Amino acid sequence: MAWYDEAVFYHIYPLGLCGAPKENSYGQPVHRLKEAEKWIDHIKETGFNAIYIGPLFESVGHGYETTDYKKLDSRLGDNEDLKQFVKACHDKGIRVIFDGVFNHTGRDFFAFQDIKKNRENSRYKDWYCNVNFWGNNSYNDGFSYENWGGYDLLVKLNQHNPEVKDYIADVIRFWVSEFDVDGIRLDAADVLDFEYMKMMRRVANEVKPDFWLMGEVIHGDYSKWANADTLHSVTNYMLHKALYSGHNDHNYFEIAHTIKYLGDRCSNLKLYNFTDNHDVERIYTKLNNKQHFAPVHILSYTLPGVPSVYYGSEFGIEGKKEKWSDDSLRPALNYADYKDAVKNNPHTMLIAKLGKVRQNVKALSYGDYKELVLTNRQFAFSRSHDGVSVLVTVNNDDSDYVMTLAAGNCNEYIGALSGEKVSVINGNITVNVKANSGDIWVPNTEEDFLKDVPMAKIEPESEVAEPVTEPVPQPEETKLTEPVPQPEETKPAEPVAPQENADYENAFEQGRIAGLQEAIIARMEKNGYVNDQMRNDVYNQTHIPSLINWIKSF
Repeated sequence: MAWYDEAVFYHIYPLGLCGAPKENSYGQPVHRLKEAEKWIDHIKETGFNAIYIGPLFESVGHGYETTDYKKLDSRLGDNEDLKQFVKACHDKGIRVIFDGVFNHTGRDFFAFQDIKKNRENSRYKDWYCNVNFWGNNSYNDGFSYENWGGYDLLVKLNQHNPEVKDYIADVIRFWVSEFDVDGIRLDAADVLDFEYMKMMRRVANEVKPDFWLMGEVIHGDYSKWANADTLHSVTNYMLHKALYSGHNDHNYFEIAHTIKYLGDRCSNLKLYNFTDNHDVERIYTKLNNKQHFAPVHILSYTLPGVPSVYYGSEFGIEGKKEKWSDDSLRPALNYADYKDAVKNNPHTMLIAKLGKVRQNVKALSYGDYKELVLTNRQFAFSRSHDGVSVLVTVNNDDSDYVMTLAAGNCNEYIGALSGEKVSVINGNITVNVKANSGDIWVPNTEEDFLKDVPMAKIEPESEVAEPVTEPVPQPEETKLTEPVPQPEETKPAEPVAPQENADYENAFEQGRIAGLQEAIIARMEKNGYVNDQMRNDVYNQTHIPSLINWIKSF
């Protein structure tokens, strides 16, 4: 067991949070990172024990066009500020990982500047891909090179060059010795050379026990990147897409089938689960029904994987992509405006409770996963570990819903979010799942930690219809994976019909197509403005192999 097995991450984009200028003047350091330090108590209070922060190092603009890997961006401060930030986190029991932008550098990086100055005589001319002194680029340097994402500002490193590998290995060692960092999130990991990543894994094993490598991967077989030789984990974009569309479309089949698909291929992995980040719209903006904020995050914290929340989303703030800018996704926040949110903001209260539950119920970190109930609008599953079985129930309908679930070996369960207690009768519990909400049912032997945090009010304020008692006849919707013994007064659910299985598969297939389309558009947006015709071209393509080849072309 490593620290990251039980991690709950808070993701910070520091240039945005701290209100840094969009362009770097390379002037005297401005100590804005001290503003981020103010948030550490809030991060701890809302149930997080790990921070992913970045990009951090000297760069031209948005942070991913690195100028100096060993110097904190002067818009954020100096290296002493970063040392102090990590130490303050560690003092609170919070681990820290940095953003590692090792696929490309900015044009102000020393090696590229040497090529500009010395051209063919530069000892660094092989540090980059396809440098051609007979060509030219958009900056009129009199030579061309391979860029990243169509931007000449981002110069692609030659990851096969031994000197480049040695340099990046030295950077990682420096980050550990200088700042005591606990891991790295690798930017654009899905285009990194595998031998390059193996080198990083060897360095990770050397520099610090349980040093964590997590990579940004948009789509593909995640086990190609995350395994014993390369990375520990990757970003779970498949679940990200399923979480919001599964609620917007009232389609829990998509979420359940995504988990099954990932379990079949990545059963030993703990993927990095997220509802939003610095590149995609805020979850609160994406949800058609804002009350679905609760079931979305209950699932994010309880499904297999490592949960994370992007800074500000614990308050339920909005953030929509703009034509030419991601600024609205990366806002400056004033700590004073949110310092009491855990007491008076229902979204923050929910996140705090979920963090508390996640850190104290080991079954949510280590337990196996078993689907119990599945309809388009209701979903239940268990996470079992070391004799403890935790049950999770969610409901995206506007009416309450009653479920009867096979329970573990105890006499009573407690709703970790509601505080409701239910008795085990004939090996089952019967629970009322509130409209557009959910709960985490833990055995009464696990309840002591719940006393530390007030119950989060997550049910909708408006009146809801009378509860619906399971099972409800629904055309080709309701599915109970394994019918469980029911109390005498409750009618057991019908077995799964073949047509329902077909619908189950079709729901996932449609979700996979939509996820691929979204990944393509996300890649296109990194290259510039995407007009309506370009979007339509993507949405009109529904052949999965063609969509996969399209992604690989970037």
